[in-house]
Parts: sequence; C-alpha cells; structure tokens
Amino acid sequence: MKDGYTAGSGRGCAGPHGGGLIDVLVVDDDVRVAEINAAYAAKVPGFQVSAKAHSAADALARMNDSPVDLILMDHYLPDGNGLAVVRELRRLGHQTDVIMVTAARDVATVQAAMRHGALQYLVKPFNFAGLRTKLEAYAGLRRTLSRGGEAEQAEVDRIFGALSASSLTPDLPKGHSPATAATVRQVLLMAEHPLSAQEIAERTGLSRQTAQRYLKLLERTNRVSLSLRYGETGRPEHLYRWSSGN
Repeated sequence: MKDGYTAGSGRGCAGPHGGGLIDVLVVDDDVRVAEINAAYAAKVPGFQVSAKAHSAADALARMNDSPVDLILMDHYLPDGNGLAVVRELRRLGHQTDVIMVTAARDVATVQAAMRHGALQYLVKPFNFAGLRTKLEAYAGLRRTLSRGGEAEQAEVDRIFGALSASSLTPDLPKGHSPATAATVRQVLLMAEHPLSAQEIAERTGLSRQTAQRYLKLLERTNRVSLSLRYGETGRPEHLYRWSSGN
C-alpha cells in the first residue's frame, strides 16, 4: 500500500493535486467513447479527469507517470483487458480505486471484477445519470472512510454499499423493480442529509414521479423515514432518510 489510504485511491480525500477534487483516469479503446465518459465524469461535482488512455499499455504508463484516485476502466482493450491492467497495477503497488465501465456483461467477468476489487460495475450503454449515481456513491464512500474511527452497522453498510436487491424483493409489489429500489437505497445511504423526492430523482436519473412512488413504498415498509421541512409559505417539503438498521 503505497500512500497510506486504504479503500480509497491511496491518496486521501483531497485528491493527488489538492483542491478537494477526485482525479480520474478514463480508459477506453474507443476514442469517442472515452471523450464522452470523460465529459460525463467532469460534470459531476468533485471530480476532474486528469487523463485518458486507449490501451492497456497506455493506462499503465499513465498510472506510473501520474497516479490518480479513480480509474473508469473498460474491459475490452486492443492489447489486453481491463482486469489484467488492474492485476498489474496491484502487483506494482497501486491502490487506485476502479469502476469498471464496459460492455462485458458475462457473469465470469463481473465476478472476476469483484474479486480484483472493483468498487462498481457499470454496463454499457449508459447515460449521464447512470455514471453520476456511481460517482456520487463513490464520493460518499470516500467521505465515510475519511472520518476514521470505529463504525456501527449502519456505517459498515454504507462502506460496503450493502445494496442487495434481494433484501428489498420480498415485499415489492408487482410492477416494482428491485434494481430501482436498490438505486434509491444507494442514494439515500450515501447522502449526508435527508433528501427530497426531486433531489433523489436528479441523483438517480429517475423521474420525480417514479422516485416518489418508490419512496412511498419504502416508507410503508419502514425502510425509509420521512420528515417535513416547513418553508415560509406553501406546503411542507417531504424529506427522506434511509432508516438505520435496514
């Protein structure tokens, strides 16, 4: 472990160049896709894209020259694959975090990514909201880890991103998606304060109506707690927080 920060990039929450930004390397064999992914990542507050690479050799060279906090890693590369790059980075002592961003969707590759320590796995094609949710969850993880100390179960769940869709499945009515419920849960788990339905919609890429529908369902099953925020005029705003212990 090179820089003394585990389960983050090894460079601390300020990022390697300071200023509180998380440095990102985008790896994709398609130059156009790399540009799109880089533009998406740069739009998320707190992130900056330091470099792009289009091959395994290029990715390794860039990491050796200037390590980053996070790699958005494609799997299919012209001179190898993303998981081989991750293995080599670990062998060289780099503890950089990895989010797989790839069209590879076979179970064997997904399982191998988990075993090699990828924190997230985003299947192509995806939109900006899909990547933003992953990056915001990652930023929340870094904030949680930066506090240090001991963790209660609720915080352990946050650290591990305990978002198992199966834990939400038993009482989901017909027509409700476990994956969507898990996405809403992830956003709430990583939030530092209660969120409105509109804020949750923006962070997940769901419509406000869909977010509201899932929030009401999760509230009825005591997974989400509701509070009211009163403004100067009009109806109070509904705010939601994931209930500790769920």
